[in-house]
Amino acid sequence: MVTRKDKRYSGYEEIAESWYRLRHRTRFKKELDDIAARWGSGKLLNIGCAHGPDFLPFKGAFELYGVDSSIQMMKQALRYASKYEFNPYLVTADALSLPFADHVFDHAISIAAYHHIEGKSRRERAFAELRRVLKPGGEAFITVWNRWQKQFWNRGKEVMVPWHTDNRTVQRYYYLFTYPEIAGLLKKSGFSILKVFPEYGYRFPVKLFSRNICILARAG
Repeated sequence: MVTRKDKRYSGYEEIAESWYRLRHRTRFKKELDDIAARWGSGKLLNIGCAHGPDFLPFKGAFELYGVDSSIQMMKQALRYASKYEFNPYLVTADALSLPFADHVFDHAISIAAYHHIEGKSRRERAFAELRRVLKPGGEAFITVWNRWQKQFWNRGKEVMVPWHTDNRTVQRYYYLFTYPEIAGLLKKSGFSILKVFPEYGYRFPVKLFSRNICILARAG
């Protein structure tokens, strides 16, 4: 059983309702709009879909599937889908063991999810699962937190980040990636790297210090 003292416990079971209220829109609208335009249509898997705002740029033209390990967050995803009138197929599952056959998805997205996975071997397994369920030539768009964003310069690569609800504070585990590291892990899992870049809102010329790392990769 996962407890609140276990670093693998993300905390999202406890904060799902407040997360729905305060993270109601995707923070990656420009990036996802561009990706939706690039892909056009097809069968799309959203890994770590949470309450579902990252589905919206793909609404209508895509067949939508979502997985998340939090039961409470998936309940909020049903609520969100009803509000915005789209109909994803949602499954409570772990990114390390996706409940789908090999090579069934044309595309995949994962927004701010893989950085919650503790342990190098487990992260490698999760990326291998992503490669397994994508068709050869299928593309994935992924975002993770960057190790070298300013707020974590003196805190190492594994951190606990608080989320404050009305009556409690919940700590969430994050593993902070570097640009070369996330690209290397995906290459090891059978992907070619098409593009690695900071979030759209980052305006400085050196990408090293962006808050997020965005990566577009193609399954080999």
